[in-house]
Amino acid sequence: MALVKASRDALLKPLQVVAGIVEKKNTMPILANVLIQKQGEDLRFVATDTEMQISTTAQLGGKADDMAITVSARKLIDVLRALPETSEVSLSIQARKASITTGKSRVSLQTMAAEEFPHVLVQEVFTHRLTVPQQAFKHLLSMVSYAMAQQDIRYYLNGLLLVTDGHKLKVVATDGHRLAYCDMDLEQAMPRQDLIVPRKTIGEWMRLLQDVEEPLVLEFGQQRLRASFSGIELVSKLIEGKFPDYERVIPQGLGRLATIDRALLASSLQRASIVTTEKFKGVRLRFEKDHLSIQTTNADQEEAVDEIAMSYESETTEIGFNVQYLLEVLQHLKTEEISIALRDGSASALITVPDNNHFKYVVMPMRI
Repeated sequence: MALVKASRDALLKPLQVVAGIVEKKNTMPILANVLIQKQGEDLRFVATDTEMQISTTAQLGGKADDMAITVSARKLIDVLRALPETSEVSLSIQARKASITTGKSRVSLQTMAAEEFPHVLVQEVFTHRLTVPQQAFKHLLSMVSYAMAQQDIRYYLNGLLLVTDGHKLKVVATDGHRLAYCDMDLEQAMPRQDLIVPRKTIGEWMRLLQDVEEPLVLEFGQQRLRASFSGIELVSKLIEGKFPDYERVIPQGLGRLATIDRALLASSLQRASIVTTEKFKGVRLRFEKDHLSIQTTNADQEEAVDEIAMSYESETTEIGFNVQYLLEVLQHLKTEEISIALRDGSASALITVPDNNHFKYVVMPMRI
């Protein structure tokens, strides 16, 4: 029974949209499959890992009948990729197998019943709705997502805090050693809500959101969040737990302020990082009037020393940092200059952008 006949790319594109969440190893074999639903002339593709679900619909024509199958997402994508770009592909069901045919070539893949496919969205009531431009939201995520924890025992850190608060949308990420904060203004007023979005969901948003002004619609429930954009629907479970009080973490009233060329500092730190090791990423920064000294050594007695000009009028301050934490924030900022505010050599530093109060980055010092 024929499901659809279309160009290779017309089938491949929606498959690649949803298949990003499919894990290589699964506790349930059907989670390796993609659900393909024929709904009239439309073909709907769905993938899930039970925590998140992505779906998209392609209008590929064909007979106006309904049917559904599940088939290995990776194998189907690999088969399509192996075909010539200009191929016209027929996808059909024959004896409980999915048959992919083009010209004289045919590949048959095992299927599993569509009725066995799990769905994430179960009786969820979305109580709040927010619309923002895709480009602005993707930028917001890119400014903080690198600071999320990875496989931390404090599970609430393995995600990103999303806060709606009046006319502000705020995002916060921390791994306990550094914290990144960014916000944007909203046209619509929203009630205060604090939601922790899983790391994997953030990764899919970063992969799928486009740098366009087209809208992203976010809908919030008690346990799940739904995002709709560019013909894609992503439903994700939220992380339960209490996120750290980021407002208390961000230091106030730091008296020692340096303004530094971002690219110059990044280049100097990159050279210094070559001498650091996997176990020890420490770099020593010495703030003196109008110049910054950067120095690091390792167990092999190798050393990197550099000095760059900056604007700094306060007392001399020496402080150590994980060089990777500094490099990551500098790589994500695109401004000419950054500001580093200090209290002393043992307290957290605050990195900001001059004349911009939407972004803040807090990094803890380390002993060197």
